[in-house]
Amino acid sequence: MPRRRTAAVLAGTAVLATVLTPASAPAVAVPASARPWPAPMPMPEPVMPAARQDQLTITVSTSPEGVAAPHTAPRGVRGGGAPTRRTHTLDCHPAGGTHPDAPAACDAVDRASQGPRDPWQPVPADAMCAQIHGGPATARITGVWRGQRVDASFRRTDGCEIARWNALVPALPGPGELGE
Repeated sequence: MPRRRTAAVLAGTAVLATVLTPASAPAVAVPASARPWPAPMPMPEPVMPAARQDQLTITVSTSPEGVAAPHTAPRGVRGGGAPTRRTHTLDCHPAGGTHPDAPAACDAVDRASQGPRDPWQPVPADAMCAQIHGGPATARITGVWRGQRVDASFRRTDGCEIARWNALVPALPGPGELGE
């Protein structure tokens, strides 16, 4: 046999002997130049996804009396039916949770939070708002959005509050979904 072929056969035999030898037996030393391939690299640790930073709990309530304080409602405005209270979780990036339409809800919250107004801040006290009543529904959203704590309350008692609510539809239910 030519010299190169003999060296390759010997190196291959040494590698096989190392692989097939029980762990308690001494290993056969093979010079680095005789190894047919580089030494295996250690496997990297698996990359764990970042903890969900966008998690919200959304609670929507309606009152059978129409509004919490009847004297503040316009004349003749009353809700009907039994009170309801629904709570959903909303996880975003990726979308999930118990919300019935999590992808669309996440999109709505993304749009609202990138808009000109912070959706989590209440309407300023000096804001000029149309005096219309959008129903007795109230909502509270708590959790974390974009790394910031959220604790916001929503209602439909005037034009500004209705616009603030509607900016988050379908994260918050639309008027036809409130059962009012």
